[in-house]
Amino acid sequence: MKKYELNILELYPKDMNIYGDSGNVLVLKKRAEKRNISVNILSYNIGDSFPKNVDIVVAGGGQDSGQEKVNKDLLKIKDKLKKLAENYTPMLLICGSYQLFGNYFRTNEGKVLKGIGILNAYTEATNERMVGNIITESVPFGEIIGYENHSGKTTLEGDTLPLGLVKLGAGNNGEDNTEGARYKNVIGTYLHGSLLPKNPRIADFLISEAMAKKYPDDFTKLKALDDSLADKARKVAVTRPR
Repeated sequence: MKKYELNILELYPKDMNIYGDSGNVLVLKKRAEKRNISVNILSYNIGDSFPKNVDIVVAGGGQDSGQEKVNKDLLKIKDKLKKLAENYTPMLLICGSYQLFGNYFRTNEGKVLKGIGILNAYTEATNERMVGNIITESVPFGEIIGYENHSGKTTLEGDTLPLGLVKLGAGNNGEDNTEGARYKNVIGTYLHGSLLPKNPRIADFLISEAMAKKYPDDFTKLKALDDSLADKARKVAVTRPR
């Protein structure tokens, strides 16, 4: 039996993980391993050497101070991340990381943090807190369920597509009914939770796209898993108030 292996990179886990977003990495690892795919968890923090052979990138949320802290370093590795994105490397970007992968983020103090421009979007901080349970309807993933907690309002530009349309909650900005963004295999979203335990279809999309890219000659599709517990969690989550 051929040995399959994926390298999952977590960006800035020391500074961009205030909502337990590292749980997304654990879900990817467990769901891959249940398909007999071995997983190496790589981490990149400020000043580290950027690892080679990255198959999936995951980045979490952080407060404005955390975003300011990593911003300068993120710009240094911008070209490496852009190359990965253009080559269809799957990426999951949550909240603060989602904002920094856009064109810019303007803080409440008026400071502009230049983004790396993988997503054609910009974010402006506001005094309005958008917080609570959120449900988004997405064409490829169905209902996406999570929890949002942000004061930044993100606007998509050009032909950038949203991840989905809001059924309950605020989403990108509380105004245009969009949530998140997609570019090639890059997914940006405001949904915490962690996101992936209740949304295994997104987890399997990231794994499947990574496998198809790394093993184009012999990978077909992922075998189905028993997601009954996730389904129960989803049913409970959709009944919860905003």
